[in-house]
Amino acid sequence: MQRIIQKAKDFNELVMFEHSVFSLPFIFIAMVVAADGWFGFGLLFAGVFAALSARNFAMGVNRYADRDIDAANPRTKNRPNVDGRVDAPSMLIFIGVNALIFIAVAYMINSLAFALSFPILAVLASYSYFKRFSSLAHIILGISLGLAPIAGVVAVSASISLWSVLLSLGVIFWVAGFDLLYSLQDIEFDKEEGLHSIPSVYGADATLFLSALFHGLAVLFWLLFVWSAGLGFFALLAASGTALVLFYEQKLVRKDFTQIDRAFFTVNGYLGIAFFVLIVFDRMVA
Repeated sequence: MQRIIQKAKDFNELVMFEHSVFSLPFIFIAMVVAADGWFGFGLLFAGVFAALSARNFAMGVNRYADRDIDAANPRTKNRPNVDGRVDAPSMLIFIGVNALIFIAVAYMINSLAFALSFPILAVLASYSYFKRFSSLAHIILGISLGLAPIAGVVAVSASISLWSVLLSLGVIFWVAGFDLLYSLQDIEFDKEEGLHSIPSVYGADATLFLSALFHGLAVLFWLLFVWSAGLGFFALLAASGTALVLFYEQKLVRKDFTQIDRAFFTVNGYLGIAFFVLIVFDRMVA
């Protein structure tokens, strides 16, 4: 039993389950808006399983593909995929199982969700390889998480609405913006290894500018989402409030690069949760 518990801890460290907080709120935001309120326990559980399995798949592919890179990077050399706690065959099984779970859940939701499950998995897997040849990897990561609201509205209505696309565009630029900040930690390593991150190619100042620009676009698209969906005061408060949160995040990193982890995990985690709570309030008083 102790061995099983330890293995579970190793896999948790491998994929960092707790970081699902970035995508889950936006899946449920889309579902609440599409259903104009409560969407039922069936879709709640389906949404959770789909989100967790998709993220586990993506992180599993990333850790498997990056074994050599992580081993050479002092910041990541103690990860389970490097030090032997989770070997390559185990990672491949983990990847395959989560892919099957995601496809199965999509099949049970509706035919459109099932049809989209395959290209979604392809996009999720592609991120791990983009940085080897393109600086667009940050955008690909944004798209990977930005698919969450699309998945949410497809689950409820078996369609893709304009407001869900605007919500997704906001997520894409939000994620790409904070991934740019996060990648500042590895700027020298990426240069040495020939990896195509924006910081390693264009430098820290350009990265900070692009990150701020992306976060500005995120706020704009979220405001357009509120307008397009015909939402009310609390939704407007949620979208406009992200401007203050992202401004604080930008200021935090510019003041001290050692605060990147705090900005990446804590601030962004609270943003998604607060956005979701305010959307729920908005639908309750509508």
